[in-house]
Amino acid sequence: MPLNSSGPISLGGATVGQSINLELGQSATATTSLNATNVRTLAGVPSGTIIMPTNFYGKANTYTAQILIVAGGGGGGGHFSAGGGGAGGLMYASSFTLTPGTSYGVTVGGGGAGGPAGRNSGSAGNNSVFSSYTANGGGFGARDFPAQAGGSGGSGGGAGTSGNASNAGGSATQGSSSPFTGYGNAGGTSSGPTNSGGGGGAGGAGGGTRAGGIGRSYSISGSSLFYAGGGGGGGASEYGTSGGAGGSGVGGNGGTAESTNGSPGTANRGGGGGGNGRTNNGAAGSGGSGVVVISYAGSQKGSGGTVTSSGGNTIHTFTSSGTYIA
Repeated sequence: MPLNSSGPISLGGATVGQSINLELGQSATATTSLNATNVRTLAGVPSGTIIMPTNFYGKANTYTAQILIVAGGGGGGGHFSAGGGGAGGLMYASSFTLTPGTSYGVTVGGGGAGGPAGRNSGSAGNNSVFSSYTANGGGFGARDFPAQAGGSGGSGGGAGTSGNASNAGGSATQGSSSPFTGYGNAGGTSSGPTNSGGGGGAGGAGGGTRAGGIGRSYSISGSSLFYAGGGGGGGASEYGTSGGAGGSGVGGNGGTAESTNGSPGTANRGGGGGGNGRTNNGAAGSGGSGVVVISYAGSQKGSGGTVTSSGGNTIHTFTSSGTYIA
């Protein structure tokens, strides 16, 4: 609401701004007590005398949390000198207001499939969502022949190359939406017969010489982890080039030899899949699945996801779709 800053404040009743019951998300006519835990929490008086209505003036039954949303990474491209998959888009809010009694829908996007055996591009990653805020799935890594531009997505996929063709990396589509800041970067441009593009990452663009774009690091889970690194582009051993490294150890590495496939992006970190070395025998690296993490100070206030605690914070981690109830 929050409760009004002067005048009468009642435990019950239907007057918005005056009813403690309504501020707590309860029925206006519910039976409650000044000694109830949630009432004391609202008043900010954990024990002892509550002064009515003074202790309730201007109080709001809300709390703030850090929230991280990471989408699924794109799959790497097939055959050789194929592009790396783009990292899943990333959105982060340092202070998001949560209202008790409210349900917030959570969708965790899966990673895109790597390009199947033969000259095929990968698939885009899937979106992750918290409430109405969406992180976009990573763009696909492109095939080598006929050479193709990388796919657009949260971060763009890397371009494939063959002969002396040059193709553009996929563009980044991740935007910001207050209070969230969005992160995504373009995939790498290909050139010549060997330089495929690395997939873009949340912290930097994909390289034009097969390197995946770097991710971004957060300690929201209780330890510092990288998220949303781009997949490395595929190399070609007959030209003396190796597959590119995935971004920040989160994106999959690109394959090199004729029997080497790109590696997958890290699960629940939104890494892009690695592009293949020269092989017709297997799919390129798939993109890593996404994640949604909610962290707030103090003891547990909500439900949903896997609940842990670290450094005085309660952490809810969603590795599959569900609901957070504040």
